[in-house]
Amino acid sequence: MKNGQRFDIQERTFEFTVRVVKLVDQLPRTTAGIVIGRQIVRSATSIGANVEEADAAESKQDFIHKMSIAHKEARETRYWLRIIQTSLFNDDNVQALL
Repeated sequence: MKNGQRFDIQERTFEFTVRVVKLVDQLPRTTAGIVIGRQIVRSATSIGANVEEADAAESKQDFIHKMSIAHKEARETRYWLRIIQTSLFNDDNVQALL
């Protein structure tokens, strides 16, 4: 909940993505930092994009399919966050995102 109001999944995924993008800007400008940064931006932005698409699903089956893609992208994003935390940059922001 945010300011006593319901905090829906579309807003949560949007804010999560913004936080990931800000984190990527803090990564070292090394080959690994750049490559991993690109990967995590792709997967994190895909989470919210698929949740948004699910909201306009043409059927229940379409909704389930799009939300399952969002779930897979969330798992991939967690993987990249774990790599960042272990090898590139470990602070409270990374832990909070995990």
